[in-house]
Amino acid sequence: MKRALISVSDKTGVVEFAKGLVEVGFEIISTGGTKKALEEAGLAVIGIDDITGFPEMLEGRVKTLHPNVHGGLLAKRTPDHLKQIADQGIHPIDLVCVNLYPFQQTISKPDVTEAEAIENIDIGGPSMLRSAAKNHAYVTVVVDANDYDTVLSELTEFGDVTTLTKKKLAAKVYRHTASYDAIIADYMTTLVGEENPERVTFTYERKQSLRYGENPHQQATFYVNPLGSTFSIAHGKQLHGKELSYNNIRDADAALQIVKDFSEPVAVAVKHMNPCGVGTGNTILEAYKKAYEADSTSIFGGIVAFNREVDAETAKLLHEIFLEIIIAPSFSEEALSILTSKKNIRLLAVETSEKNKQEKVMTSVEGGLLTQDLDTYTLEYADITIPTKRKPTDAEWEALKLGWKVVKHVKSNAIVVTNSDMTLGIGAGQMNRVGAAKIALEQAGARAEGAALASDAFFPMDDTVEAAAKAGITAIIQPGGSIKDADSIKKADEYGIAMVFTGIRHFKH
Repeated sequence: MKRALISVSDKTGVVEFAKGLVEVGFEIISTGGTKKALEEAGLAVIGIDDITGFPEMLEGRVKTLHPNVHGGLLAKRTPDHLKQIADQGIHPIDLVCVNLYPFQQTISKPDVTEAEAIENIDIGGPSMLRSAAKNHAYVTVVVDANDYDTVLSELTEFGDVTTLTKKKLAAKVYRHTASYDAIIADYMTTLVGEENPERVTFTYERKQSLRYGENPHQQATFYVNPLGSTFSIAHGKQLHGKELSYNNIRDADAALQIVKDFSEPVAVAVKHMNPCGVGTGNTILEAYKKAYEADSTSIFGGIVAFNREVDAETAKLLHEIFLEIIIAPSFSEEALSILTSKKNIRLLAVETSEKNKQEKVMTSVEGGLLTQDLDTYTLEYADITIPTKRKPTDAEWEALKLGWKVVKHVKSNAIVVTNSDMTLGIGAGQMNRVGAAKIALEQAGARAEGAALASDAFFPMDDTVEAAAKAGITAIIQPGGSIKDADSIKKADEYGIAMVFTGIRHFKH
């Protein structure tokens, strides 16, 4: 008679699965809480200690780690192997259904202790899964309740699970245990403060298959970090609209990264991974009007993100133009009614309370991976110096602060022109800094008069200051540190510009 060993933490559907196995001729072996649940459902169950001849011990830490279990799992169905296990009184185990202690859920709890986390590291479960998966030519291994119906269907129709299905289930097991171990490894690595481990293994869960990547000829899939920041596109909830595309997701992430830097009401418009307008105000409505005014041309077909609930008045303005996505922590009922009248616009609700979770930024290169810390550096940490004769006024300081927040999110070379509550011009991704400045200043136009200019890196020569001064800029913020800083300082003094050095750059490639 065939035997199935069932031991699950998540018991969803397991009673029905076990009943199905019994109907096609399996005996059931089980442990602890699973055994109790199956027996309460009226099933005859063999206890694991009846198989091992040894009681569970060490508070359940040791119960399935025994030759009578692993011999039954690893034996090939060849005469030699079958004779060896028979000589030891070991019965083959033909199916294993196991899911693991909830380590991920445990460490997600805000008050979890180290001891509690350690106790939720499963040992016996992964061992049984790996043994069964290695011997998948003879043993069916099930780690996902979504596969219960497939297994029962094939057992009923063919009397066994097909070879292809066994291989697929085994592959899923190794993905599952690898992910499980990766989360444990990350937890332990963080626990001991190791910042540069000799190996890193990341695990992500598929959220959705995308229609295509950056272009229609490229395939793409969206995976999410199961323990990642809730203040993210990955953990957002889509309320309306068609499925997100690869480029939508990238742009939405860029918008959220900017929103994170603001505590006051802010509206951020993004196009092709760069902000095209950022506005702040006492309300979301004020903030949006300024973001729109910042660049009313580029915002068309873009993404707008907020850090406050979208109300009806703001929704009415958003409804007037074509936008790909609107992101906010929430939408009022009236705002939803207004915006959902557009079939294709995507509305995303994203939790905005979590700030700057220290996730690594990862960038793939062919054959490798680069990791770095998220750029969370703010002016609070900067070593501020003012080398010019004139110091910024209070109003100029507000404009400089806004420019500095925004410029770190613009592709380098980056220049941002602002007043105290909105961007006026943005020059992004240019091969030289004065080129980026010319774009930003041209966009600002007459609004550059009395405005501030922010640069993500130092000025290699004084030509950017010259261009800024001629456009009417009165204050500049930049890292400083060029061997020709003296030339830029001299030029700023010549035009009466107040210039601030931060000592920190914000390259974004």
